[in-house]
Amino acid sequence: MNIALPLIPTISKCFEEKFNIQLSDSEITFQTTRKEFEGDVTLVIFPFLKKVQEKPEVLAQTIGEYLVQHNPQVAKFNVVKGFLNISLSQAVWIETLTQIANNPNYGLFANNGQKVMVEYSSPNTNKPLHLGHMRNIFLGYSVSNILKTNGYDVMKVNLVNDRGIHICKSMLAYQKFGNGETPQSSGMKGDHLVGHYYVVFDRENKKATAQLLEEYKAAYPNEDPEKLAEKAAKNSPLLLEAQEMLRQWEEGNPEIVQLWQTMNGWVYEGFDATYQKMGVDFDKTYYESNTYLLGKAVVEEGLAKGLFFKKEDGSVWVDLTADGLDQKLLLRSDGTSVYITQDLGTADMKYADFPMQKSVYVVGNEQDYHFKVLKLILQKLGRSYADGVYHLSYGMVELPSGKMKSREGTVVDADDLIDEMVKIARERTKELGKIDDFESAEAEALYHALAMGALKYYLLRVDPKKKMLFNPEESIDFQGDTGVYIQYTHAKIAAILRRAQASGIDASPAAFAAASVLAPQEVELIQTLAAYPKRIADAANEYAPSLIAAYAYELAKTYSRFYAELSIFNESDAALKSLRVALSAQTAKVLKSALQLIGIQAPERM
Repeated sequence: MNIALPLIPTISKCFEEKFNIQLSDSEITFQTTRKEFEGDVTLVIFPFLKKVQEKPEVLAQTIGEYLVQHNPQVAKFNVVKGFLNISLSQAVWIETLTQIANNPNYGLFANNGQKVMVEYSSPNTNKPLHLGHMRNIFLGYSVSNILKTNGYDVMKVNLVNDRGIHICKSMLAYQKFGNGETPQSSGMKGDHLVGHYYVVFDRENKKATAQLLEEYKAAYPNEDPEKLAEKAAKNSPLLLEAQEMLRQWEEGNPEIVQLWQTMNGWVYEGFDATYQKMGVDFDKTYYESNTYLLGKAVVEEGLAKGLFFKKEDGSVWVDLTADGLDQKLLLRSDGTSVYITQDLGTADMKYADFPMQKSVYVVGNEQDYHFKVLKLILQKLGRSYADGVYHLSYGMVELPSGKMKSREGTVVDADDLIDEMVKIARERTKELGKIDDFESAEAEALYHALAMGALKYYLLRVDPKKKMLFNPEESIDFQGDTGVYIQYTHAKIAAILRRAQASGIDASPAAFAAASVLAPQEVELIQTLAAYPKRIADAANEYAPSLIAAYAYELAKTYSRFYAELSIFNESDAALKSLRVALSAQTAKVLKSALQLIGIQAPERM
């Protein structure tokens, strides 16, 4: 909602009458007045000086005087160098609040006719979901919500990496050391069980490699130790067995395929349970085992068009040096695919399923180069969707102890983290002693909502491009820049609204229309509410849930100041009392909407 829009025709008229200059609406832009100056919106004068040969202060004074004389929405103005700070009339704020109150879908944009696919999560089936996955998943889910609210038709997809050497490592370790245990017999979630055997493979492979290295040292005492270590790692018996297992899987060995299906089935059940805990979902799931061969037809197309070339060994490449990149392998000499091959084919398949204008890949920043290459190749192939390919690159989540490593079992497991966060939420909430009247199930639901709110907000409030350090204790503080603080603010407002309803206070626009003199805290809160649609648009354009998180915190803080400094129920003026209840209701509505955009529940009671 742009509260300055009604000023544009008056400013245009001013330039026409005073200077005989015609301005387009796009030339007249405003910004929010800086807090150290008086005013609501600011018109920057400097862009007009090319057309009007006048000092900026004089031009600003002329426009300000014209606005006061000709536009009743302008109460007063002040000039600070080349900036015209405009104070709007009380009627503007009453009308703004009325428009927000009368719009049950406030912040929701009309359908823009464009489709966008957002791919996120993309886990491997050799390990459970962990903290790094959580940043990916929450980013993808939130961006999907923001784009949908901004008018896009959105499809949320998950590409599961269910084949390859890593999966075979878990399978081989289970085959050798598992003794037929199952999730049921072990008491472990399926994805945890399979992940356990990925760690077992790494442990046993290190033993086998160390033993082989000692044999090499004895056989070749004069050989370079580093070369021997590299040779031992490459020829470890367990690794060679895993590579052979992958070859047999690709040939369709029934026993290997059956084991693969069984273990992947365990993982999918585990993933689904974790996704449900997280409160996220997908519209469609793709599997690498169904897509890894698709790119070969695309490679043949590129060869036929002269975009790709073959080397003497039969491998296929694309030369991107003229574009500032390098030569990229597309097909090995034995005809097998590489990752980029699969991604080219999968991109075509996804477009056939959902003809989109934008395709967002939520993948860590270690793959920045890969997605530059993918987009460039698709553009060279003339794909209509190529320009809409966007890599939502994000930084890694680190712990105080450093990076996480799945094969060494040093990751923060998603299920364990959620359970720990619920435990902290339970302890902190009980310390406050405000839910003694809650039923057990209601209390547990609240603890889970607070835990997930803390996690999601903490992981989303940081710009996606930045790496971050995770601190679970800090994330669940009831004060400060946390999801729990915003959730608590919403619950506090909900309690106020219940009291207002019980007291029979009318908060309709008709009841507060007569409010004549608004306090600065009330105006500030209306201004913050009015900024919501633009924040949604900005977050969609930048694929940045952090902008919504920052807005929700700003709105919660603004309401807290309003509530601390102005009385609601002890206000003697009925119109003002109605206005403050209406402000509370609209703040709750917008807070709930903003929290939902980043996947967080807004409790009614805390």
